[in-house]
Amino acid sequence: MRGYLIGFLLLSIVTLLKGGIVEVCSRCEANTLQAAYDQASPFDTLLIKKGTYTTVGFEIRKPITIIGEVGAVLDGKGENYILKILSDEVHVFDLKLINAGRSYTKDYAAIYISRSSHFSIVRNTIIDPFFGVLIEKSHHGLIAENKVESDRIREDDSGNGVHAWHSSNLMIRGNELSGLRDGVYLEFVNESTVSGNNSHNNIRYGLHFMFSNHDKYLDNTFRENGAGVAVMFSKFIEMKRNRFVQNWGTASYGLLLKEIYDAEVVDNTFEENTIGIFIEGCTRVNYLSNDFKRNGWAIKVSGGSYTNVFSKNNFLSNSFDVSYNSKMNDNKFEGNYWSSYAGYDLDKNGVGDVPYRPVKLFSYVVNKTPETIILLRSLFVDIINFSERVSPVFTPDNLVDNAPAMKSFSYDQN
Repeated sequence: MRGYLIGFLLLSIVTLLKGGIVEVCSRCEANTLQAAYDQASPFDTLLIKKGTYTTVGFEIRKPITIIGEVGAVLDGKGENYILKILSDEVHVFDLKLINAGRSYTKDYAAIYISRSSHFSIVRNTIIDPFFGVLIEKSHHGLIAENKVESDRIREDDSGNGVHAWHSSNLMIRGNELSGLRDGVYLEFVNESTVSGNNSHNNIRYGLHFMFSNHDKYLDNTFRENGAGVAVMFSKFIEMKRNRFVQNWGTASYGLLLKEIYDAEVVDNTFEENTIGIFIEGCTRVNYLSNDFKRNGWAIKVSGGSYTNVFSKNNFLSNSFDVSYNSKMNDNKFEGNYWSSYAGYDLDKNGVGDVPYRPVKLFSYVVNKTPETIILLRSLFVDIINFSERVSPVFTPDNLVDNAPAMKSFSYDQN
């Protein structure tokens, strides 16, 4: 993907070199974006000088580059889309976009991209949009280093920061997304990468994607979102080196995985979430080298999850490490570090000599009757957990880490 980004930068340079430049300013021959566009030939560059320009539903139907100088603002007057990209090879840099339209019947966006390829949206600032960047049926696009922010408090009155549908080969990189419905929303988006984004304080999800295959999610931070991150009905997914932090609430989690197949969840940090990972109906997923720190539940496994592997993870000071809703287990837990493990290592090989049962009876009780959580630190809870560990009745009797690590693993996620 590094080569992919370099290719985009080279493309932008070539575009600038092979086309002319049309300036836009109050004293220029072209004093509106529309006037400059009408003068421009394909592959020209529109250079927008400092100032505020009314831009309502402006359509781009030829290859062109738009660059804003410091202080260049496009104002949609709250009426419509601001920019509509309807051509291949359109590039938009360094603009501030304000007052995009807002509607309950149309998905107005500051930047709308449809049936385009080889486009780039870079270093723009989008303030209080309905949707920030809305992409449909488009391919080979770069959305990088933009800031999309809002302060909405209701889902029905807000859209998503970067929203893509039926697209492929997108790189969504290094954006800051806050105060939106979802920071990033993808549906039917394949062979794409979401990396290095900071998605925080959104009403619903920091990241939400469905029916999207062969994608990578790398080095992102998802902090203090309403329900965390949701990943559904997808396969061949890589989620590596992400941070899921302080996603709290009665229906919240760091990461929700539902109907996910053949995936890698590796080197991530789950810290201070109500639930670190909630897993439902997932198969052949490897959870390797993750840190679970001070979560309510580190991992909650619901029905229909098979042949998953949990290995070399750190479980550090969680209220509950693992929760199951049935006695059936077809998943492998081996070689993890558990801070609540009280076993010994007589041969000094770094592996506990006594197997560890991470599922406590009390977690089963709390799942059935949430109000009992007030008993968490009581002697009564210690007694029932001990009795279940000696003779499992309600928890999976084969859910055992037979090789618990005696020391936590050192990773570089932080």
